[in-house]
Formats: sequence, structure tokens, C-alpha cells
Amino acid sequence: MAGHDHSHGSHGHDGHSHAGHSHGGHSHAPKHFGTAFALGIALNTVFVVVEAGYGYAANAMSLVADAGHNLSDVLGLVAAWVASVLVRRQRTARFTYGLRGSSILAALFNAVFLLIAMGAVMWEAVVRLVHPEPVAGGTVMVVAAIGILVNGITAWLFASGAKDDINIRGAFLHMAADAAVSAGVVVAGLVIWMTGQAWIDPAVSLVVAGLVVWATWGLLRDSVAMSLNAVPPQISPAAVEGFLRERPGVSDLHDLHIWSMSTTSVALTAHLVMAQGHPGNGFLVETCEGLRARFGIGHATLQIEEAGGPDCRLAGACAA
Repeated sequence: MAGHDHSHGSHGHDGHSHAGHSHGGHSHAPKHFGTAFALGIALNTVFVVVEAGYGYAANAMSLVADAGHNLSDVLGLVAAWVASVLVRRQRTARFTYGLRGSSILAALFNAVFLLIAMGAVMWEAVVRLVHPEPVAGGTVMVVAAIGILVNGITAWLFASGAKDDINIRGAFLHMAADAAVSAGVVVAGLVIWMTGQAWIDPAVSLVVAGLVVWATWGLLRDSVAMSLNAVPPQISPAAVEGFLRERPGVSDLHDLHIWSMSTTSVALTAHLVMAQGHPGNGFLVETCEGLRARFGIGHATLQIEEAGGPDCRLAGACAA
């Protein structure tokens, strides 16, 4: 085998410029989200205390349920914020990719914790359906209306980063869903106030919890897939393989791997078999730039092997 070649279009995390290794795309959440996280956490923490207090005072399970959900969002925002800081840490001898994977762990934590919290809410709501208690509908409406404002503002803070980072998207979706849920609670409070039907409160809690579980499932699925080094859903492995096979001089390839190093950066490794041997750094730079531009793969490592040489022991061991 001809060595392991690298090519950096720009300086990498180790400070050196290599020949077949490429960084591109986003490597972390933009720094300005630090302010968004701080403000979002502060707003939601205050609201959780107010909402839970009024929920217990008004005997309103829907408010308590929403407060529990908002508490999980506060913890989720803290985890996402910590991860957005950790992904910028420099690599070390032990953590050779730095701590980029922390953003994946934060997204996974967000999903799992939220599902657990909603399980507890659904259990309590079922108990209240069996043994309904009177509810202060007016209080429910006022507090939930405040929730629409708090969650709406927080969701807006993360809207600009929701497209590029699952970690930021998780924060945005939770806040946007919370605003919609609070709107539902306002409607429930109005119906209770007009009809005096106490069962509406736990019924709305069940619907709220169901909607949250449904919205969270995608985040759980994506974060689990990332933690297992799955190919990101927006990338077609067949298309990437086709691109590499079409590169001039490539007669075969094997041991192709594509995975997420963080919630915003994608890595690739592959062995390219070339009849004429090593094609030079220009080929590697162009190939890595093509992977970045066409597929958003910003960290590509390509190993060149001569056709007819000793067989690579990984040939045929791992399909694309």
C-alpha cells in the first residue's frame, strides 16, 4: 500500500497543512448562540417556577405538565450550550477529534430526558382522568399565555441555526413546540372556565405529552444514528462512491466510511485503488474539495493503493 495521504485546504486542528485531508463546512455552533442560550435558559427557568407554582395552586395538571416539559427544556438547553462550547475544544493526544462528539451526546440526552419527563406527565394525567379534581381555568389561561410569549421568544433566538445543526435544531423545535402547546393549554383553560369540566385538563395534558413525544422521536432517531456512526441522512453513500469511482485514475475502492464527527461536521475515509500509483497532491486536494462542495463532507481522508500490489486486508471487509 502506498501511504496514508492527507490534504488540507486550510490549516487543521493540529495546526499543520497536510496533503489529502480536507476540512470544510461547519465545525460548531456559531459563538453568538452563547447569548441565545443564556437568555433562553434564564427566561425558561423563571417561567418554570411561576408555572409550576400556579399549576399546583390552581390544581391544574396541564400547567404542571407544561412546567415539567419546560424544566426538561431548560436542562436540554444547558446540555446543548455546554456541548456547543466543548465542540470548539482543541484536539488532544487522547481525544484526537477534540470533543466534537459532545454535541451528539447533548442531542441524545435532550431526546431521552424529554421522553422520560413526558412519561411521568402521561402517568399523572391518567390518574387525574380517573379521579378528576376542580381546576381554575382562568389561571390556566393567563399562565399559559405567558408561556406562549416566553417560548416564542426563545425559539426565535435559535431559528437561524436550526437548519445546520441538530443540536441547535433540537433547542429550536422544543421551544417552538412549547409555544404551540401553551396555545393549546390556553384553549383548554377557556373551555374549563366556560364549562367547568375538570377532565379537560388531564385530557389536554395527554394530548400535549403525545405531541411532544411525536416531535421528539425524530431527534432521538437522528441522535442515536449519529452516536452509532451512521451515514448522515442527507448524504447518499452510493452517490459518494460513484463520485470517487469516477475520479480519473481510480480503478476500484473499498473500506468507505462516512459518519458524523459532531452535529455539524461529517468525516469520510476510503481506500482508492489506482493503476498508475499515487496521482499527486493535486488529485487529493481536488477530490476532497469535491466531497466538501457536493456532499458537505469536510473531513476526508483518502488512502491510495497501487493496482496489482499486495492486497489490502480491508478490501471486501467493509462495504460502502
